[in-house]
Amino acid sequence: MTDVSADDAGLGQDVPDIPDSYVRALDDGGAVVHFVVDGVHCGGCVKKVERAVNALAGVTNGRMNLSTKRLTVAFSPAQVRPRQIVSAIVGAGYGARPYDPKTLESQQAREEKELITCMGVAGFAAANVMLLSVSVWAGHSGGMEDATRDMFHWISGLIAMPAVAYAGRPFFRSALRALRAGAMNMDVPISLAVLLAAGMSLAETIAGAKHVYFDASIMLLFFLLIGRTLDMKMRGRAALAAQNLLALRADAATVIGDDGVARALPVEALRPGMVVAVATGQRVAADGIVVDGASDLDTSLITGETAPVAAAPGTQVFAGTLNMSGPLRVKVTAGDDESLLSEIVRLMEAAEQGRDSFVRIADRAARVYAPAVHILAAATFIGWWLAGGLVWDEALKIAIAVLIITCPCALGLAVPVVHVVASGRLLSRGVLLKSSDALERLAEVDTIVFDKTGTLSHGALKLDRHGVDPHQLERAAQLARASTHPLSRALAQAAGDGPAAADVSEHPGQGLMGDVGGVPARLGSAEFVGAGSSSDHAALGPEIWFQAGDDAPVRFGFTDTLRKDAGAVIDWARLRDLDVVLLSGDRPGTVAAMAGQAGIEAFEGGLLPQDKIARLEALASDGRKVLMVGDGLNDAPALAAAHVSMSPATGADVSQAAADLVFQGQALAPVTAAIDVAGRSRQLVLENFGLSLAYNAVAVPIAVAGFVTPLIAALAMSSSSILVTLNALRLRLGHVGMKSDGDEL
Repeated sequence: MTDVSADDAGLGQDVPDIPDSYVRALDDGGAVVHFVVDGVHCGGCVKKVERAVNALAGVTNGRMNLSTKRLTVAFSPAQVRPRQIVSAIVGAGYGARPYDPKTLESQQAREEKELITCMGVAGFAAANVMLLSVSVWAGHSGGMEDATRDMFHWISGLIAMPAVAYAGRPFFRSALRALRAGAMNMDVPISLAVLLAAGMSLAETIAGAKHVYFDASIMLLFFLLIGRTLDMKMRGRAALAAQNLLALRADAATVIGDDGVARALPVEALRPGMVVAVATGQRVAADGIVVDGASDLDTSLITGETAPVAAAPGTQVFAGTLNMSGPLRVKVTAGDDESLLSEIVRLMEAAEQGRDSFVRIADRAARVYAPAVHILAAATFIGWWLAGGLVWDEALKIAIAVLIITCPCALGLAVPVVHVVASGRLLSRGVLLKSSDALERLAEVDTIVFDKTGTLSHGALKLDRHGVDPHQLERAAQLARASTHPLSRALAQAAGDGPAAADVSEHPGQGLMGDVGGVPARLGSAEFVGAGSSSDHAALGPEIWFQAGDDAPVRFGFTDTLRKDAGAVIDWARLRDLDVVLLSGDRPGTVAAMAGQAGIEAFEGGLLPQDKIARLEALASDGRKVLMVGDGLNDAPALAAAHVSMSPATGADVSQAAADLVFQGQALAPVTAAIDVAGRSRQLVLENFGLSLAYNAVAVPIAVAGFVTPLIAALAMSSSSILVTLNALRLRLGHVGMKSDGDEL
C-alpha cells in the first residue's frame, strides 16, 4: 500500500501516485478517494488539513473525521490528481496514505504501543532523575562536595538524555513536520524547551556547573505523554464504531440464477434484480423484497424493538436483519453501498465529522500560546544579550527559564486532570466516560432525548397478567415450550416449568400447531388462530394468540416495564429546567402509553434511524443542546449525531461504541450523576485556566526580569501543575446526581 509521510514527501521529492483501486468513480464524472492522515490530534489539525485540501482547484469537498483520522475527498479527475491531494496534506505538516480498513487497526495499535512505551520510559527516568535532584538540593545545605554533585549530575544526564531522545519522539516528529510546513503547533515550544533544557544541562554538567535541568525536561515529557496516551485510547475506541456495525452484515450471499442454480457471491457483487436465498439463522445480505417463503425477522437493527416481525412475500427487508424461523428468497433492490446498513454507517461518520467542531479549550488557547511563548523567549534572549550586556550563555539561561516557566504543562493539564478525576468519579457511579470532550458538551445540555426499549424501559417483554386465565396460560405454555420464538419464550417463562405439547409443528411467520390434552391447538398470530387481523390489535402492543379445539381464541399481551427510577429521573430533569423527549421505533400507541407512565409530554413513535437523526437535527436547529440516551443498534447514528450521548451497558456493542458515555446497572440514576459531574467539571476547568493564567501573570515577568534560574523555573512549572491537580481533586468531594431509588443526595 502506498504510504506517504511528511518525512518523504513534499520536501523536494516526488509523491507517488495513488493506485486506481483506492479511487471510486462517480456517475457525474467526479471521483472520491479516502485517506488516513497521520499526526492529527485536535480540531485545529482537522481544520488545517481540510483547508489545505479544499484550496486545491478541482476538489469539490474535503471532510475529515477526527476519531477515525479518515479524510474523504470528492474531486474532479480532470483537474486534480490524488497525488496532488497528498502533497497538499503533507504541505500542511501531516502524513497521508490511502485508507485501508484492514491495516488501520494495526496502525493505531502500533501508535498506541509507541506512546505507552514512551510514557513508561519517561516515567522511569523522571522518578530516578527527581530522586537524584532531591539529593543534590539537600546536599547544598549539607556541605556536599563538588565532585559528588558532579557525579549525581552525570548520572542524571546518563538517565535523562537517552530517555528524552526516545520518549520525546512523538513530540519531536510532530514539531518537525509543522516547522517543515511553515506552521506552528503546541509541540514546537514543548520540543524546544525539552531540547534546550536537556542540551544546556549537558553543557553545564560538562562545565561542572552547580545547576542542571534534566528533571524539568523529562518530567514535562512524562506528564504530556500521559494526556496524549489517554486521548489516543479514546479516539481508537470511537474509530471502531462503524467497523463493528459493518461486521453485522453477511460476508457472502447465495444467489439463485434464472436457471435455478445457486452460487455464492460476495455481498459487494450483489446488484438490484438478483434473487438471494436466506436460510434460517442467517442475516439478510441486502435490502430487498421477499418473493418466496415466510419467517420471523429480528429487526432490532432498524427499529430497536425486541419483538420479531413477520415476513412474507411482498415484505421489505434490510441488510443485517436476522432471519429467525424459516427460509426466504429475497429480490435485491439496492447494492451493498446503497443498503440501509451502509447508510447508518454513513450517518455515524457524518455525525462524527460534525462533532469535530468541538475543540477543547486548551487547544483553542494553544493557537495563541505557542507563538507567544517563542516570541517572548526570543525577545528575552536578545534583550539581555544586546541591551542587558550579558554574555550569550547567561542570556540563553534566562531565555530557557522563560521557556520552561511558560511551558504549557499547567495549561495542558487543566482539562486532562479534571477528565481523569471526573472519569474516576463517574466510574464509582457506574458510568464509563469514553469521549475526551464529552464532559464539556454534557455540561451544555438543555434537552434529554430518551429511546424507549432497553433505555427508558428494561427491554425484556413480560406477560401482562391482567385478566389472564391461569388454566389457559398453562395450556398455551405447553405449545410455547416447544418454540424458541421470543414471545413463546416469554409466555413459557411466565407459566413456569411444565410439560410440552406433543406433535408440535412450526409454521414460519405464523405460529405453532400441536396436541394439548388430546385437543388440537394453535399458538401464534391472530390470523393463524382465526382471531382476525393482527393489524386490528396493533395498538395494544406485542401479542400472541392461543386457540384449542372449538374454544374461542385467547389473547396474551406483553409489556415492557419502565426502569424503576425512570419517573424520578424525569422529575429530576424538570427541576433543572431540562426538557425531556421520548423517540422510539416502537408502535405509536405503545410509546404513548409508556410516555404517560414516565410523565413525558413530548414523544413520538414509529421512527426509523434516519427519522431520529432528523428530529435531533430539528432540535439542534432550534438551538437545543441534546443528550441522547439509547441502546439499540438503530440508535447508533442518533447517538453519534447528538450533542452528547449515553448508552446502557446492556445495549448493543455498536451503540456503546458510538456513545460518549456508557452506564451500568438497571437504574437511570447514573444519567443524573453524569450531568452533575459534567457541570462541576466545567467549573473546575475554568478555575484551572484561571490558575494557569494567574501563574503566568506572576511568574513570566519575574523570569523575563532575570530573577529565575532554569531550576527554579522547573520547580515553578511543576508547582503550577500540582496546583491545578489539587484543584481538580475537589471533584471527589460532595455528592452528585440522585440515588438509584430516586432520592436526591
